[in-house]
Amino acid sequence: MGARKRETAERRKEAQRNVFFARLNDVPTSPRKMRLVADLIRGMEAFKALGVLKYSNKEAAARLEKLLRSAIANWEAKNGCKAESGELYVLWINVDGGAMLKRMRPAPQGRGHRIRKRSNHVTLYVDTLNKENQN
Repeated sequence: MGARKRETAERRKEAQRNVFFARLNDVPTSPRKMRLVADLIRGMEAFKALGVLKYSNKEAAARLEKLLRSAIANWEAKNGCKAESGELYVLWINVDGGAMLKRMRPAPQGRGHRIRKRSNHVTLYVDTLNKENQN
């Protein structure tokens, strides 16, 4: 590995130490349905968002609740302290389309209609409101 490549890799690793996120790949739900739930918690305080997701009727809410708990645990692991209420908030949440399974469904007069079974990838970042109180 060359010196320039090593320096860039070290800078990228250093930047990742200050970022706290969790990623959920290949969720068998359409991205549109997941975005409806993601919009509910975007920018919200983390523990308040957990309450919103817990009592939501949407199927995607249970998956996002588990993802948010994972992101909070990642924050706690990197900082070495427990998260308190009012400290963490959902900095950024992104829902991207994933792989699509394409199936055929029989249609009248010998034709076939294409069924698209969509999936998505969710990335959720958490952070503290005041950065100067960290370590």
